[in-house]
Amino acid sequence: MKIGYMMNVYPVISGTFIRREIHALERLGVEVARYSIRRAEHDLVDARDREEQARTLYFLSGHMPKLIGRTLLETVVNPAGMVRALGAWGQLVWNAGGRIIPHLAYLMEAVSLRRQARRDGIEHIHTHFSTNPAAVAMLSHRMGGPSYSFTVHGPDELMDPKASSLAMKINEAAFVVAITNYCRTQLALSGGMEVWDKIHIVRCGLDLAEFEPGDPPGAENGTLVCVGRLCPQKGQALIPEAVAAVADKHPDLRVVLIGDGETRPAIEAEIRRLGLEGRIELMGWASNAEVTDAIKRARALLLPSFAEGLPIVLMEALALKRPVITTYIAGIPELVDAGCGWIFPAGSEDGLVAALDAVMTTAPEELAAMGAEGRTRVEAHHDQNANAAHLKALFAGYAASAEAPAQAPAQTPGRPETQRTTPAPAGLVHDEQQP
Repeated sequence: MKIGYMMNVYPVISGTFIRREIHALERLGVEVARYSIRRAEHDLVDARDREEQARTLYFLSGHMPKLIGRTLLETVVNPAGMVRALGAWGQLVWNAGGRIIPHLAYLMEAVSLRRQARRDGIEHIHTHFSTNPAAVAMLSHRMGGPSYSFTVHGPDELMDPKASSLAMKINEAAFVVAITNYCRTQLALSGGMEVWDKIHIVRCGLDLAEFEPGDPPGAENGTLVCVGRLCPQKGQALIPEAVAAVADKHPDLRVVLIGDGETRPAIEAEIRRLGLEGRIELMGWASNAEVTDAIKRARALLLPSFAEGLPIVLMEALALKRPVITTYIAGIPELVDAGCGWIFPAGSEDGLVAALDAVMTTAPEELAAMGAEGRTRVEAHHDQNANAAHLKALFAGYAASAEAPAQAPAQTPGRPETQRTTPAPAGLVHDEQQP
């Protein structure tokens, strides 16, 4: 089986879960071709990401003349396919409020994807995120390219489903993957309950062999690690005030922020204002190995996010037997509760202060027990090898039974999207167990 993975930007620092998923599929004998619309704009700090970049074919970065030429040629050699694609393209533009320019790029990228997939012998295309990669895969399928599927993480993907034509993408996909039960219900709200059976839960996972826990944290260990892009959605701007509130009570408390982004200046200003230069360290981006080592050395992981799907770093910390402090939003409560951490309302400053106080006053043996429970949950539900086997079964079953693209009806802009579903192949089940 040969699958094409289509991404917007790949590889990227925050997308290690895609790389892990691809590698797990390859260990199961699936051939995976990497396609991406563009390259990452920043330097890649992890050697494995740099290796992936060398294996990825990019459609947009430096290739606009080729995109235009291939599109003109496609119009000549595949007029019926272009007509089908233009029907869907018109609906995409209409739903997006007339944003023609980016959608012209999607159309040209779809031509290149169809032609490249044919040359590479691709049987099915899978994308991560329901945004432009899914649009490109759908248009390519309309032109006569392979069937497609996509994984939805949220939360941004679910905020304006009409503008992103999410229902149409779901209806024309062979199947859709949701990473949590919460995500699956949101997709059903967008696509209608008639698509419920084509939405499968395949949780993000880890190669657990890479996450060997270290020694439990000792009583003297007061270091918390926060990993993620420095941005409003991650909530790191609340950390300095919360640390200041408990600093006198817990003189050993120290927070290390790993990552970078647009809120760094504001966080630095707060650190200076509150005199916390010795308490909060901004480390910048780090490699996967450096992040793992930092979590192993920490008392717990801190992630006070405002908006998430289900962060991979929570799985990583729990796999390393470290409890976590986070917020109950979206899919996070499907993994985290009082058994393995502290969870509080997003944006609650009092909740964050209380969680910091709790983690610092919890005895080492109780921290170890919480960490062990977290590891058990990750092993049960976020083992990348088991989840990749589920995904492989979906690829095999749906790619074989997908409808021919010529049967997909053209859409008229402004009219309701045609509902079309593909029944699940026999033997495939949904993973709906809670951790």
